[in-house]
Amino acid sequence: MRYTVIGAGMMGSAVAYDLAKHNRSDEVILADIDLERATQTAHAIGSNVTPLRLDVNIDGDLKNTLRGTTVVISAVSYSVNYRVTKAAIEAGAHMCDMGGNDEVVHRQLTLDTDARARGVAIVPHCGLAPGLINILAMHGAKEFDNLDSIHLRVGGLPQHPRPPLNYQIVFSAEGLINEYVEKAAIIQDGNRMTVDSLTGLEEIQFPEPFGALEAFYTSGGLSMLAHLLEGKVQHLDYKTIRYKGHCERFKTLLELGFATNEPVIAGSHVKTNREFFIDLLRKKLDYGDTDVVLGRATITGRRHGTGHSLAYEFTDYYDETTKMTAMMRATAFPTSIIAQLLARGIITTRGVTVPEVCVPGDMMIEELAKRKFTISTTVTETRR
Repeated sequence: MRYTVIGAGMMGSAVAYDLAKHNRSDEVILADIDLERATQTAHAIGSNVTPLRLDVNIDGDLKNTLRGTTVVISAVSYSVNYRVTKAAIEAGAHMCDMGGNDEVVHRQLTLDTDARARGVAIVPHCGLAPGLINILAMHGAKEFDNLDSIHLRVGGLPQHPRPPLNYQIVFSAEGLINEYVEKAAIIQDGNRMTVDSLTGLEEIQFPEPFGALEAFYTSGGLSMLAHLLEGKVQHLDYKTIRYKGHCERFKTLLELGFATNEPVIAGSHVKTNREFFIDLLRKKLDYGDTDVVLGRATITGRRHGTGHSLAYEFTDYYDETTKMTAMMRATAFPTSIIAQLLARGIITTRGVTVPEVCVPGDMMIEELAKRKFTISTTVTETRR
């Protein structure tokens, strides 16, 4: 079998690493517009990884690259995922990506009929959140006869926070601002609605050394869950975890207009406030600290006539051995696992569908455990 990973950056290299390690007899193509980067990364991973130069914006090159591919994994900007989806369908290859934008996913969903006709599966939003946390939510929901609430909490944090924001960029400055600016979907009292991000501030406890943290609404984390569970659950929300004080400080910056598209002239250059802000975030919040990823999915409801609460929880740290960040592990490993389940025929769904619908939650938990990414499960009986 052949896997083609598009993008040799942090996430793509981690996907290629996992695929090569667990499929030594299969071919892994690592494609990037920067051939030197792809070559260095491929050689560092192993002999079954082949580097390739690819510009995804050139349709002919993209289609030629995907011919003969079993599964293609998009680990580049979400802005090209629709293009890659079309090329994968034409090539008859399964595909998964890390999402990042609900509008792009909705465009991908319009290709469902075409994908079914070609007998392929397209699975967007396969990373951490959306991705892993959504899979856990749906997996847990199946344990209940009647659902009351599903609360999802996820955060990528520096292990040694620095003021004033107590945060470092571990993925994308643009993505961070999108999560903080766009509306967040929730279900409240059985009604689907949207709320402002950076609201709904609450205290959340994790085991030491973290203790009391904060969580607040951000956009995108629910993916399709609000649509899938409308009429089935009374309360559903997703919140991002941060060190205390982060939310109010960042909200102040946004209220001052740092993320607006108002043009600013600096010498001969014209940029928007948002572009300047992104540049500043990259410079000031990329200080190279080791990171940690925290996650918790809590589902409550009734089963067998009794109220129960089911919680999945994980804490994953930077890996000193592989020099892989916790965010790389938490994002790339679930994506790689989904790609392997597609290649092995374990996922039989065809068409365009999100992972919470087609990925077996028990298999995801089991496969992540093999990678020393442990998800604990706690079940308690409630009085309701």
